[in-house]
Amino acid sequence: MESTEEQQQPVAVVEEASPEIIFRSKLPDIAINNTLPLHRYCFERHPEVADRPCLIDGATGAVLTYAEVDRLTRRLAAALRRAPLGLGRGAVVMNLMLNSAEFVLSFFAASRVGAAVTTANPMSTPHEIANQIAASGATVVFTEYMAVDKLPVKANGGLTVVLIDARRDGCLHFWDDVMASVPDDEDQEPEEAAAGFDPDDVVALPYSSGTTGLPKGVMLTHRSLSTSVAQQVDGDNPNIGFTADDVILCSLPMFHIYSLNTIMMCGLRVGAAIVVMRRFDLARMMQLVERHRITIAPLVPPIVVAVAKSDEAASHDLSSVRMVLSGAAPMGKDIEDAFMAKLPGAVLGQVRAVPCHARPRAPNATGRFSPFSCLLVSFGLYFFSFLLALLDFASCFMCSFLIF
Repeated sequence: MESTEEQQQPVAVVEEASPEIIFRSKLPDIAINNTLPLHRYCFERHPEVADRPCLIDGATGAVLTYAEVDRLTRRLAAALRRAPLGLGRGAVVMNLMLNSAEFVLSFFAASRVGAAVTTANPMSTPHEIANQIAASGATVVFTEYMAVDKLPVKANGGLTVVLIDARRDGCLHFWDDVMASVPDDEDQEPEEAAAGFDPDDVVALPYSSGTTGLPKGVMLTHRSLSTSVAQQVDGDNPNIGFTADDVILCSLPMFHIYSLNTIMMCGLRVGAAIVVMRRFDLARMMQLVERHRITIAPLVPPIVVAVAKSDEAASHDLSSVRMVLSGAAPMGKDIEDAFMAKLPGAVLGQVRAVPCHARPRAPNATGRFSPFSCLLVSFGLYFFSFLLALLDFASCFMCSFLIF
């Protein structure tokens, strides 16, 4: 007879692991050169569009061409390398400002020197800004007068503040001090920052909204952002069909990844003109669409709802808009229909933060895939060169998006 101890010996229970399911995009893979620094990738077509408008100030109408943006980012990069800023590979700068040409210039100048940019909302509280500066390790902040008093006072001068608008004691001025510190011949010198460059270096460090806890920095590399841009606008049949002939509205905040990636980076990659609104205003937006013959309007559902319910559209010629993107949140069909009645000549597509369409894509009469062409019936079809791994089949909660 077996002893009591032997009878009560626990039996190991082996839980069967949930099956891992891999989904692959049904779209053909495209060639992606994701080994370049992000600034070189986004401006790779610069020679073809050098004399064309790049950034258009929505408030003043001032235009910077692609050649001017290239020269100014080189000049600013040279200034970032010099004292008193002294930035190089691995450094972090903060862009704490509303939409502006200076936002674009500082972002790509940082990329040129191998630094990362952490983006922040100037409407954030002093506590939120101080936490992000501390967590990211930013040593230079590009900001504007309205937000400068929210910055923490760092001991031993550990934080250099650069103002893009007014002058203030203890701060450098973007144009009068930083840009003016570089001799004219230095902004044409080759980029020594390329030495030691690694495509897996972090170039952007946006922070999450903190929905499930405290805000967290999202480490985005040159490789990951170049890949993301390629999946949207590269190839013979791009997922989002931006072209060099397009004029793209930028009314969404550049400190948010939607605007930073899909508007700024993708727009520059194709050589389009970008009309920069400092902040959203419905009437002003419609005026800019009419004045600049805007063709692409990336929006979010609250703006779509505002347009759908407004009588302002009838007072403006919005016929130039050929494509509207709505992202960051889903939108019901009733709102979609009301909105499209105001822009009958445009196509509307809902997009997600992950690389997929909110609608399936179906081949058109030529056999090519057409964006936004089917009923709103699913999460969507994944972009080019994209894998999705469903790690928890039981709950469908944990998904890993694998880009290669």
